[in-house]
Amino acid sequence: MLEVIQQERAFILKENNQTTHLADPDPEWVVQAVLNFYSNTYPILNNAKISAPEFRNDRLEYIFESVIGTKG
Repeated sequence: MLEVIQQERAFILKENNQTTHLADPDPEWVVQAVLNFYSNTYPILNNAKISAPEFRNDRLEYIFESVIGTKG
C-alpha cells in the first residue's frame, strides 16, 4: 500500500544579502498565497519573485527574492 506524505516546506526571504526564514502559515496554501500573506509584514514581497523549490534538509525550500533595483 502506498502512503502519501505531504512534504514540509520552508520559505526564505533574501534581501540585501540578508536571509530571513519564514514559517509555513498553512501547508494547504499555494506558494503565491504564502507570499501574499507575508507581504503584509514584509512589504518588499509585493515586488518579489518566487524561485523553483529546491529539496534541502528533507524539505522543499522556496526563496522569495526582491526584484526592486534589478534590471532585466
